[in-house]
Amino acid sequence: MADTEPQSAAPRARDTFVSRTGFILACVGSAVGMANIWLFPYRVAEFGGAAFLIPYFIFVVLLGFTGVIGEMAFGRAMGTGPMGAFAKALEMRGVKGGGKIGRAIGLIPTLGALGIAIGYAVVLGWALKYLVGSFTGEIIALESVGEYFGGIASAFGNVPFHLLGLVLAFVVMGVGVSKGIERTNKILMPVFFVLLVIMAVRVAFLPGASAGYEYLLVPRWEALFNPTTWVYALGQAFFSLSLAGGGTLVYGSYLKKDVDVVTAARNVAIFDTLAACIAACAVVPAVFAFGLDVASGPPLMFITLPSVFQSMPLGNLFMIIFFVAVVFAAITSLVNLFEPPIEALQEQLGLKRWTAVGIIAVVAVGIGVFLESGDVVSTWMDIVSIYVMPVGALLAAIMFFWVCPKGFAKMHAEMGHGKPLGRWFDVMTKYVFVPITAAVIVLGIFYGGIG
Repeated sequence: MADTEPQSAAPRARDTFVSRTGFILACVGSAVGMANIWLFPYRVAEFGGAAFLIPYFIFVVLLGFTGVIGEMAFGRAMGTGPMGAFAKALEMRGVKGGGKIGRAIGLIPTLGALGIAIGYAVVLGWALKYLVGSFTGEIIALESVGEYFGGIASAFGNVPFHLLGLVLAFVVMGVGVSKGIERTNKILMPVFFVLLVIMAVRVAFLPGASAGYEYLLVPRWEALFNPTTWVYALGQAFFSLSLAGGGTLVYGSYLKKDVDVVTAARNVAIFDTLAACIAACAVVPAVFAFGLDVASGPPLMFITLPSVFQSMPLGNLFMIIFFVAVVFAAITSLVNLFEPPIEALQEQLGLKRWTAVGIIAVVAVGIGVFLESGDVVSTWMDIVSIYVMPVGALLAAIMFFWVCPKGFAKMHAEMGHGKPLGRWFDVMTKYVFVPITAAVIVLGIFYGGIG
């Protein structure tokens, strides 16, 4: 068996996260995204109310203490993103030509992150358009929010704001990990939670909100006997925790050896779940208060909720608060998604940071402007999220938990933790997390997407 430490040439200087808090907030920022706002409330309401939270919490704990820890520890152990990490794993196993093979396989999660980021940037552009429209009063005065959204979610219908979203993300990334990504998340994530809480408190005082709380929080236990409830709870937890073998792994590669990834993974799971639950308590009662449909996806955020704000006292103010929160969540997620391909260009081709950012920016604009139609971008993101992202997560898990030498994954997961994890870690990662990730791929194809 090869040595338990990856062999490599003299390492090039890498930017790192300066503080544990900065790293955790960056990972929370990657996990907390628009799906927490437009999908989680719908899933809870549709699949048993509070009963849905039982399988959801089970999967969050299971995936957080296996997959999230694994991707963080894998990146830190190898000191590089998926392409370099997969190459080192195969080299450690002694596979002939392992470096080339690993880098080729590592392209899958790298391109998956780029693909979903390109689509996500379109949605960020919509949110920025609505934020500006909220400030100007344009949205609140609309006669038909649906027609307005249909206009911007059309071919080349929102290019200026789409490009603005990309500029914001790439400026953050160009500055670097510690001065850009870390500092941005330290500001945006706390503000996001404050704004979300303000929204939830305001909604609690709406006449008729109690019906929404009842629908949301009263458990309908029969839902637990429906296999579909468990399938969508798994999908919601899996994708919400950003398991894709890309962004979390790359963030881990910027992590110092003394950081406790076990505690970091726990905190990411807690805050991501907290954000989803607060969003549900804000969205569902508000929609019920005005007798509207708890839809999922973009219609909830860009049609239903703006219609709610139009009917609320001080609705324009709360619309501004809401879309500021949405934009903050989208930017932090987008930065995480673009980081794997940028890191790959830096590490694999030796490019400077701003050069790598510029190349990815050109690709994102060149492809993204043709995806601005709502139907087109939805299809694009479905393909990437169903067929590419979970495959990337599965490959990363296999590489770290099976290909790397025995004890390697556990040793690096324990680093900075202060105490051993126990035999449960190897059992749960190898024999539970890996099969579950494979199941996510199969179920996603069968159901046409589960997250």
